[in-house]
Amino acid sequence: MAAYLLRRLLLVIPTLFGIIAINFAVVQFAPGGPVEQMIAELRGHGNAMGRMGGEGVHEAAAGQSGLYRGASGLDPHIVADIRRMFGFDKPPLTRFWHMLKGYVRFDFGRSFFRDQTVLHLILHKMPVSISLGLWSTLLIYLVSIPLGIVKAVRDGSRIDVATSVIVLIGYAIPGFLFAILLVVLFAGGSFVEWFPLRGLVSDNWASLSWPARIGDYLWHMALPVTAMVVGGFASLTMLTKNCFLEEIRKQYVLTAAAKGASLNRILYGHVFRNAMLLIVAGFPAAFIGILFTSALLVEIVFSLDGLGLLGFESAIARDYPVMFGTLYIFTLLGLLLQIVGDLLYTVVDPRIDFEARSGR
Repeated sequence: MAAYLLRRLLLVIPTLFGIIAINFAVVQFAPGGPVEQMIAELRGHGNAMGRMGGEGVHEAAAGQSGLYRGASGLDPHIVADIRRMFGFDKPPLTRFWHMLKGYVRFDFGRSFFRDQTVLHLILHKMPVSISLGLWSTLLIYLVSIPLGIVKAVRDGSRIDVATSVIVLIGYAIPGFLFAILLVVLFAGGSFVEWFPLRGLVSDNWASLSWPARIGDYLWHMALPVTAMVVGGFASLTMLTKNCFLEEIRKQYVLTAAAKGASLNRILYGHVFRNAMLLIVAGFPAAFIGILFTSALLVEIVFSLDGLGLLGFESAIARDYPVMFGTLYIFTLLGLLLQIVGDLLYTVVDPRIDFEARSGR
């Protein structure tokens, strides 16, 4: 197992390099970079630039001068200073090499427009995304797995039908729409104001006692996590049900029942281990999806400044250091969580031997 984990960890390096290299290459051909952004601001077209999405002041360079048409009328020395300020006076390969050397030390450079290091921005916003992703994923699994088992055992019963209706309603309502509904009902929208509308903690959080701090944190997390859980547990519930139904109908279950084994012994001694393999395999993807994609609109609704919002704003502003820094962190976490998923395989079913499989 140790040799298998070592190979997987070593495979992370070329995978990270490939993803960063491909995205860096794509960005070189994308119109409307930070140089054009700054030129547009100097010419007073910042708002028009954003609305036109890369046209007009973002037109490609013309002629042999290498200057953008949006820069016409500006002193070429000013344009050269802007390019030097953002590091675009160097060839792309040189910039890529310097970026990789920094990434080895987790030095992602400085944001173009925020006057902060990328690492500081990521660490500052990480608690919000970790809170949303971790609690949402845990609650989704804690609700979906028992519910899926009950639905499989009582397939076709009234409980199965009733819970299926609830699951379909939860699946049909987008998370951000449910978040808006929660704001209207419980955060001072039109009815009561039981929960706060913004922030991870209150302004006076540092002066509170530790029990009060925990309570304040959970108070702020209640509505955002609820919005994400309601929209995320449906697919996992149906997956759990289908996995258990498939295993329950197999011959070894009938054999165990014929030998007089109890229902709990059959479910949790035989069926559970086999049925949970597919569910465990999807845990890393589910966590990453909730952590960095599903949380974006929920962060906006509840004014939570997390990594999802940071990545979105950086892409819009063409803040390349922040874009690539967050991409690097997202990819690294995703690859490491896939390895964690492999370890969970062996926990659920000790018969799995990755070392033997890789040696074939």
